[in-house]
Amino acid sequence: MSGPEQLILHPASLAAIAALMVGFGALWANPKRAINRVFFTGSLHVSAWLLCFELAVGREGGLLWLRWATAIGGFLPLHLWTLAAVVRGISSRVWLRRAWPWLLAAVVLAVICFSDWFIPSYSSRDAKVFGLGYFVYIGGVLALYLVLLVQTLWQARATSGVQRLELQVLLLGGCAACFTAITLMVLNAIVQDPIYIRLQPLVVLVFYGGTAWAMLTSRVFDARHMLFIGLQKLFLVLAVALFIWAANELLAMLMPPPLAFVLAIGLGLWFAASAGPWFQLVFDVNLRGEDARRAAFKAARSESRPERLESAFVQLLRSWSNADRAYVLMHANGQLRGEGMELPANGEVVRALSELRWATPERLARQKLEPHEIGLQRFMAEENIGVMVALGGQSLNLILAVGVPVTRRPFTYPQVAQLVELASIMESAMDRAQYSVKAQHAEQLATVGLLGASLAHEIRNPLVTIKTFVQLLPKHYADPIFREKFFTLIGEEVSRIDRLTEQLLDLATPRAYTPKPVELHAVLLNSVELASAKADDRQIRIIKEFHAAPDTVFTDSNAVKQVLLNLCFNAIQAVEHQEGDRWIKLTTQNLADGVQLVIEDNGPGIAAEMLPRLFQPFQSSKSTGFGLGLAICSDILRSLKATITVDPPTAGRGATFRINFPCRAS
Repeated sequence: MSGPEQLILHPASLAAIAALMVGFGALWANPKRAINRVFFTGSLHVSAWLLCFELAVGREGGLLWLRWATAIGGFLPLHLWTLAAVVRGISSRVWLRRAWPWLLAAVVLAVICFSDWFIPSYSSRDAKVFGLGYFVYIGGVLALYLVLLVQTLWQARATSGVQRLELQVLLLGGCAACFTAITLMVLNAIVQDPIYIRLQPLVVLVFYGGTAWAMLTSRVFDARHMLFIGLQKLFLVLAVALFIWAANELLAMLMPPPLAFVLAIGLGLWFAASAGPWFQLVFDVNLRGEDARRAAFKAARSESRPERLESAFVQLLRSWSNADRAYVLMHANGQLRGEGMELPANGEVVRALSELRWATPERLARQKLEPHEIGLQRFMAEENIGVMVALGGQSLNLILAVGVPVTRRPFTYPQVAQLVELASIMESAMDRAQYSVKAQHAEQLATVGLLGASLAHEIRNPLVTIKTFVQLLPKHYADPIFREKFFTLIGEEVSRIDRLTEQLLDLATPRAYTPKPVELHAVLLNSVELASAKADDRQIRIIKEFHAAPDTVFTDSNAVKQVLLNLCFNAIQAVEHQEGDRWIKLTTQNLADGVQLVIEDNGPGIAAEMLPRLFQPFQSSKSTGFGLGLAICSDILRSLKATITVDPPTAGRGATFRINFPCRAS
């Protein structure tokens, strides 16, 4: 194999090419950012070191190239210190004043590399001899990295925000790479095994590439989080490997080795799936995200009104982020609105979010920006927003915006991923709540339609009475008894018409139900008055047996009216085709912690196969309607901390619904 081919195929050469690609990628991502430019020069530095290293180990007489490789490596602490200085925002003039000790130390190390004190000239590949200078060089480089580590740790304590995170990542990646390289050099000198020195380029490249990615990518990472994730994965892999080995050894005693190995692998996969959450809990990875996810699901189950859900989610986001502000913006009428913030759906902020899907000030600072992305960056700075995520297609359905935490720490990418997951849960819950509101409004309008026809003659009767008295008024105006009776009757009949129309309007108007102390019997009597006209028209008796005393419950009167009318109309439709006496009975009784309302009829009852899904949407045994009534009743009552159940079907008995109202606030 020729020299150039060998150069290309050797791991060190490939590592040099990869380092160059990392550097060019950093420069291309944002050439105006100083840290990206320093990473580019650092990539050239690492590539030169790797190429010299390749020539040193891959050719005869590579001692000169080994000296060059170690000399170039001696300048790496200076480059790493420069990177830390750029992260802290030090100007070039200050850098020149502070960099001379590092430059002097690098020059001294380079001089040592070219002396016989480092590696004697008579050293060869087969008989390697390392002089005292070799170990002095290692000690000097190690001392520089220790100084860099201590200095950067001290400086990180005095910084905040993304600068602190970047310094921590720099320490975790850069110093780990350098300490690993030095350890491999020591092992190579002691053991005289070339495998250690050949691993050096790959190890350095892995750490260097990981550090570059963590500091230059649009995703911000926390060094502690990265360390714990790495430890979690390492211990999980070791535990799974040990488990598979032990399982294979035990199973091999009972069955053929190939079958034992396959079964051990299967058991190992099961162990990995089972042990993974435990390792995650031990290393406290993403634990706060788990708590927030459970809280989001709990809020989604317990609240059904959009405005209450929004308020619950805002409080959840504030608690999760430790920020003083959060917004849940839903799309409606060409705007995204919520909690006092409003964004036009075709504005530059929404347009940028529809392309990026999530944004933090740190992400926008790290990449080249389009004009509309600059507008998003300006908006986040003006509103003091720390992170925004968006869900939906080109027309966004939901945007979550969270303020900068009180700690001033930037949102890391694992936190952004948590927020995206929370946004998905919130979008589903908000969509369901809005659908529920629309369905309730539709059901209210349907109820009003049913009432309209049945109440026509109820309104016509007082109107006929008023008309008759008006016609008689000219003849009997002089009669004081007639006048008194006329004025009394007119007032009563007009009040009756007004009361009926007001109740109809209450039902037709969508509203947010607010629980408060209510006298249940008065609400029930009011509601029965609306349903009695339809029942009388079909010769159906409504029996009222109100035994609860006291009857004060903690609920919303309009909600009770909506639910009771829905159940009464269902009962009327169920019994109107029965023979003989037809009735609907309303009964109240006291419970230990509330009041129970029982609505029963003597109709055909509910089929047994319908019972499990009776309160689910689109479940109906009638030929008309959408089957939403009982689902909406259940949803309304659940939002008011009340419950509705149905008795199991019994032969010869109609349907029996039981509603339990709480007596105090939940």
